[in-house]
Amino acid sequence: MTSQAHDSGFCCANHSAAADLVAILTAAETQAQAQGARLTPVRKRTLEILLEAHGALGAYEVLEKLSAEGFGSQPPVAYRALNFLVEHGLAHRIRRLNAFTACTHPGREHRAAFLICDTCKSVTEAEAEAVGTALDQAAQLSGFQLARATIEAVGRCKACREAAA
Repeated sequence: MTSQAHDSGFCCANHSAAADLVAILTAAETQAQAQGARLTPVRKRTLEILLEAHGALGAYEVLEKLSAEGFGSQPPVAYRALNFLVEHGLAHRIRRLNAFTACTHPGREHRAAFLICDTCKSVTEAEAEAVGTALDQAAQLSGFQLARATIEAVGRCKACREAAA
């Protein structure tokens, strides 16, 4: 897992620190309320599970954890919670992995790129404003109206590179 020293995403060395979890959960709660929604216990626990993951989790991995904690064992339990989190900007779907990761900046309008390690499958959310602006410009030049874009980059994180050296 990465040990980058920036605050734009989950740098895995700090990712699960209690202060980070509390700050992200507080921001998520505030954002949900601002949107007229509510973080129910299962939604909040799903977000916590994603925050603790240091990467992305599939719906069935989330379901397994929820089920073990008594939240239900049917797939809709996890899918509803994950879809809620994505719809409200509290989590992101990583299509390459068919998985989900917590948003590291809930409540803040931002563009993100997801840096996916092809060895350990860790996912780091990085700021991508410049890339997004370039994409907007390319779309505009082509006469294309961009509705949304997800940037997923695959490579190898620092820890995996160091382990291979």
